[in-house]
Amino acid sequence: MNIGELARRTGCSARSIRHYEKTGLLRSNRRANGYRDFDGESVPRVMQVAHLIRLGFSLGDIATFPPCMLRDVTHAICPQALALHRKRLAEFDQQLLELAGRRDRLARALGANARSTK
Repeated sequence: MNIGELARRTGCSARSIRHYEKTGLLRSNRRANGYRDFDGESVPRVMQVAHLIRLGFSLGDIATFPPCMLRDVTHAICPQALALHRKRLAEFDQQLLELAGRRDRLARALGANARSTK
């Protein structure tokens, strides 16, 4: 199938699909006219990559995942990838703590500023 058909089937843009291919997460063959030709396995793979991106993983992260994570579009986490998911969740928790601290400092600064302008 061509890239337009793959984009329609997956809901991903052709640009994203080209980027997935460029990073090695997706493969295509070239037709005689130079156009990309994707096989049927590309549909679930693109959908899984897009799902993992929505979970907060980068393409670099995804490239390190075990093959089971790129085959399964049920969104189940294969046992080999559980540690990677837990690590990312811990990173998000840390980022949330840091943002909460920044928010609190900013709110205090605004509060102090409001009192000093009265």
